[in-house]
Amino acid sequence: MTRSTGSKTCSSWSDAMTTEALLRQHWLDLRERLQAKQLLATERASLSLRIPAGDAMWFGLATDTAPRRVPLGAAAGDSQVHAAAYGARADAGAIAVGGAAFGRCLADFGGAMPQAFDEQARHLGPMGPAAAALNEVAPSLRQGGNVLMVQGRPVCLGMTAMRLALNAELFEKCAKAYVLAVAGGGPVRALPWIVRLVANRRLHKDEQRAKQRFAQGLLPEETKGY
Repeated sequence: MTRSTGSKTCSSWSDAMTTEALLRQHWLDLRERLQAKQLLATERASLSLRIPAGDAMWFGLATDTAPRRVPLGAAAGDSQVHAAAYGARADAGAIAVGGAAFGRCLADFGGAMPQAFDEQARHLGPMGPAAAALNEVAPSLRQGGNVLMVQGRPVCLGMTAMRLALNAELFEKCAKAYVLAVAGGGPVRALPWIVRLVANRRLHKDEQRAKQRFAQGLLPEETKGY
């Protein structure tokens, strides 16, 4: 190994360690934000952040003092649904399981809702059918949607920690409007197909860019604008 090669190897290792430490802090900050808004209020609610090029995640229950580093291939217990979602979606960088009141109510109203709002179509995308088991997670996430009901609990995805926070908040708002409308007997119509198509294509492009960044061992960039 030449001095130049050794220097580059040490630099890459140092950058990876710095990124991991940064993500660990992001986990703590994100947990605090989601808890403050009652978006991780259920028993055994959990949160994770993907570690780029590490085939691992920072994972913890909402009640944990700090997250622990979990290899995706060694996930067990509550971390399994996170690993299944990361395995299905190479663009996902953050996942929250548990949700808030109206998101959880969706389990009693079919387990999915149509794309009825512009921002929902742009950032959450199509919601796949509810998953009753872990082996149903991947098929339900194939369309690129960022929310899924798994065994009666909302699982929310984001490309970054910030995007997950925004998606979790957006999902609860949309779920509230949908659940109240359906419970009251009111009609809930999906957006026109062309609006959904354009919004979903933009979301797909964001997800493709995030996937490429993770493949390079980098964190995705934040999305800008609509």
